[in-house]
Amino acid sequence: MARPVLLTVDDDPEVLGAVRRDLLRQYGDRYRVLAADSGATALEATEQLKLRNEPVALFLADQRMPRMSGVEFLEQGIALFPQAKKVLLTAYADTDAAIRAINSVRIDHYLLKPWDPPEQHLYPVLDDLLADWDAGFHPPFGGLRVIGHRWSPKSHAVKDFLARNQVPYRWLDIEGSVEAEDLVKLAGVERVSLPLLLFPDGSHLTDPTNVAIAEKIGLQTQAKLPFYDLIIVGGGPSGLAAAVYGASEGLKTLMVERNAPGGQAGQSSRIENYLGFPSGLSGADLSRRALDQARRFGVEVLTPQSAEAVRVEDPYRYLRLGNGRELACHALMIATGVAYRKLEAPGIERLTGAGIYYGAAMTEAISCRDEQVLIVGGANSAGQAAMFFSRYAGQVTLLVRGEGLTKGMSSYLIDQIAETPNIAVRPFTEVAEAHGERNLEGVTVRNTRTGETETLSASALFIFIGAQPGTGWLDGVVERDERGFILTGLDLMRDGKRPKGWTADRDPFLLEASVPGIFVAGDVRHGSVKRVASGVGEGSIAVSFIHQYLSNLH
Repeated sequence: MARPVLLTVDDDPEVLGAVRRDLLRQYGDRYRVLAADSGATALEATEQLKLRNEPVALFLADQRMPRMSGVEFLEQGIALFPQAKKVLLTAYADTDAAIRAINSVRIDHYLLKPWDPPEQHLYPVLDDLLADWDAGFHPPFGGLRVIGHRWSPKSHAVKDFLARNQVPYRWLDIEGSVEAEDLVKLAGVERVSLPLLLFPDGSHLTDPTNVAIAEKIGLQTQAKLPFYDLIIVGGGPSGLAAAVYGASEGLKTLMVERNAPGGQAGQSSRIENYLGFPSGLSGADLSRRALDQARRFGVEVLTPQSAEAVRVEDPYRYLRLGNGRELACHALMIATGVAYRKLEAPGIERLTGAGIYYGAAMTEAISCRDEQVLIVGGANSAGQAAMFFSRYAGQVTLLVRGEGLTKGMSSYLIDQIAETPNIAVRPFTEVAEAHGERNLEGVTVRNTRTGETETLSASALFIFIGAQPGTGWLDGVVERDERGFILTGLDLMRDGKRPKGWTADRDPFLLEASVPGIFVAGDVRHGSVKRVASGVGEGSIAVSFIHQYLSNLH
């Protein structure tokens, strides 16, 4: 955190220099001393300090300054830093004004010029004031601040991107925060341009794209090389495992991730059945560990960057990115996972991001404190979300189309849900309609057996209803099943024949697609086991087949 600031202002250069010198000599090791030659300059500096979230401990202002007196400056300065100590520097003739300022501006002290020697007339006064300020000082959050509307889909998208990329930030809701209002005005931003991101250096972005945020916070968005031994599309457990094993075994490896490393697993609040972690771990923690490990082995990670198309020109595979750049590789691995299927019901699309969310959306948890939360789904991801939100919400209700949780959820989660008093399970229930003008206010649910409907009050609805692979960008390149999952290995063999267009003098490897040198791992693969450990296993196993493939190229 930056050192607290002592800000002095005087239009007389000699006096200003003397004050600055004396302050630096006594306090320079603990405080940052700033000097301004006018009230306007001092006010501008104060506004910048506020935008950078740097604390001001003391204002020391001369009373007799043209255009803006010391008292006038202090009136505006303390509006930005109300806890700062206020000292007025006066000549003997100004003592009446200083005394009036004690009542009007509530200055803490006034000092007469000259103050020599400072050891007698300056330091004892400031030592006492600064000790008092320091006793009540709580260091502010020194990182990124996000200002927006709670029910804004854009604000939610920004928070979600930052959280999934494990970037700490402080959220300020413009609707209920005076500080947020002040910061928006200081930044010169209109409400319609929110969300506003304030960075520690005082710069800001309004309504930014994920790429703009990524570039500002230092994520890699451009590949360093035109060619790699292995390019991995997707940064979930499968992609991360392949990156770690590939790079550790000498392959020049690039991983391309559309949103944030970790995939759906990275959004899990708690994974309790992952081998080697008896107390469980969060998806974010697992993703962070794997990402650190991959980078330690030299993996390049592009985030956020999308894959748009693939073309084959033996012996190379070419990947076209969303920014239009094309990268070449010997081996390409698809580990894009799956996305939650959209819920089709009136009001859902309109309120998505304004109370309705796909996935855990853990960034919204604190906003749901003591409120009614609904979760749609009956598999592990829904159960983990229910347990997480039960720590904040007043009531969590799981809406399950089937007869209960036993078909799709692990028994340890079922037991935990049964033991949590503020979680209820409603079987044979589906969402019929979502209600609300600016944000979700209620949901009409339908009994799938009787057809009866009921409207439930709710401020948040989280959806976990199956998955779709999102492999349309691979049309005409690799064979897929009727739902879009990519076929690999034996699933490509029909009547003992290799897939159409197969060019290698061998059968496809276990995790190889219908094009030699394109491999698939994780949830996007036809017939995969939808578990984190399985994805990690497939990602690591795929690397062994990639090595066999590469050895045949030479």
